[in-house]
Amino acid sequence: MPGCTQPGEFRAPGVRPSGFDGPGDYRWFCLEHIRAFNQGYDFFRGMSPEQIQRAQSPISGWESENRAFRPDAGIDQAPRWNDFADPLDAIHARARMRRDDYLKGQDAARRGLNPADRRAYEVLGLDFDADRRALRGRYSELVRRYHPDRNGGDRSHEARLTEVIDAYNHLRRLPSFS
Repeated sequence: MPGCTQPGEFRAPGVRPSGFDGPGDYRWFCLEHIRAFNQGYDFFRGMSPEQIQRAQSPISGWESENRAFRPDAGIDQAPRWNDFADPLDAIHARARMRRDDYLKGQDAARRGLNPADRRAYEVLGLDFDADRRALRGRYSELVRRYHPDRNGGDRSHEARLTEVIDAYNHLRRLPSFS
């Protein structure tokens, strides 16, 4: 403050506010002058009533869903919190699942499997080292489970049955099953 001999220990906003290009300008005042500044400072000066209402809202700034703050945080699906006693167990299970999926992808790449091959293995629930006998056994088991003639006429699983048949036809043509 002009004419004040006390050291300026308290920061106050300056003329240029914080924004995209940096933190803005600040002024430094002594205790007596910062109190006077704070009494006359109006954060809402120049705002419309709607802007003031929006700024005072407890969720101000949280309205938009960006990747980090969506319920699923950009991950395939949100954890089922009721399945875990401790939230850290849910986070650990998610991390373990992602690690296992990454390792499975690395193993598939090492074996020369493309994404369609990997998807076929996942649909049938087979390991990458399954042989022809395991492939046929798993296929028969899933067809019995999902075919309407075998499950009491329930046609709700037809899409899953089609996936199983397509995955089996895809895998049986691979050189490892020939």
